[in-house]
Amino acid sequence: MQYKDNDLDNIVDITEGTSDKAPAYAKQLDAQLKKGALSYCVLLACEKLTYTSEIITKLRLSELNVAEGTIYPLLARLQKDGLLLHKWQESEQGPPRKYYVITDYGRAVRSLLASNVKQLNKSIKTLEKGA
Repeated sequence: MQYKDNDLDNIVDITEGTSDKAPAYAKQLDAQLKKGALSYCVLLACEKLTYTSEIITKLRLSELNVAEGTIYPLLARLQKDGLLLHKWQESEQGPPRKYYVITDYGRAVRSLLASNVKQLNKSIKTLEKGA
């Protein structure tokens, strides 16, 4: 629905005085966006057998900062859901390490997500241009 300019005169702006809350609210939305995208990013990072710290490093190098406390439960869930497999490998620096790799099912899911991500990026760019 389109509004005439004078229709906006009757709208009360309830956001007056809330600009100091904007950073906290934006941070909350940012966390939700990252949480939603993190599974996809992990699937991208696990094309080859990859140790957890390498996954975290790949994510950080792509400027997606993630805490270890976030990644371990996510890896467990992706494994439980059949998107990742793990393999224990001996380490020269201590106990065996758990390495993860994407499954064929994970690749199929990742492929579908890639299409969705591209469409979402396209939609956002269109909206940012003012369409």
